[in-house]
Amino acid sequence: MNEPDIFYILGNKVRRDLLSHLTCTECYFSFLSSKVSVSSTAVAKHLKIMEREGILKSYEREGPFIGPARKYYDINIAKTYVVTITPNIFWYRGLDLNEEPKVPIELPEEPKNLGEMILTFRNLSKKLEEILRELQAVESQRNRLMAMIKETYLKEIGDMTQLAILHYVLLNGSATVDELSDRLNLKEREVLQKASELDRFVPLKIKDGVITIDDERLKAKLGGEDDAGED
Repeated sequence: MNEPDIFYILGNKVRRDLLSHLTCTECYFSFLSSKVSVSSTAVAKHLKIMEREGILKSYEREGPFIGPARKYYDINIAKTYVVTITPNIFWYRGLDLNEEPKVPIELPEEPKNLGEMILTFRNLSKKLEEILRELQAVESQRNRLMAMIKETYLKEIGDMTQLAILHYVLLNGSATVDELSDRLNLKEREVLQKASELDRFVPLKIKDGVITIDDERLKAKLGGEDDAGED
């Protein structure tokens, strides 16, 4: 399944409200329609859009009373999305919560009753607030540094296309020649030429059509040969 267009989905308040209700309890169509201030036709359209994007799944189930089966909806993804938008940075990433965490954190013992579950959840929410404050500090610094990088590069080198390549590679970790060609509206050979020019000032690795920053050469260029092999 392709990555859902989460920004398109969350850009509409009715869809955000529907998702909020779906996290509270299992919902059938008429229940959802009664909880938002738009027509049932509009609700059906929003649900169809989210199901098409892979955000929701639907199924039918017999109700407790005689009558046709009800159509229920459920959220079909488990992700956290992180996004930064500033005059210097537009960056986002989706984190799959079904994957094994790559950075283990110490969690309290498995709660044994409802009270312990609630307390554990609240403790984890406090930990999340700490992480968000750290993220705020990191992104504030990255934004300030990116502004400095842009200003310095344009002042000292003055090539906007080179800067655009550097900017994209810094934000994404790497970039293919193909995607840079589309993004900058250049031919692939022109991207490679500009990347080669950029390499004179910021060491790059250009291999198999992928461009990344060459950290070891950059450290050596700055006079840190002794540290060039360290992470």
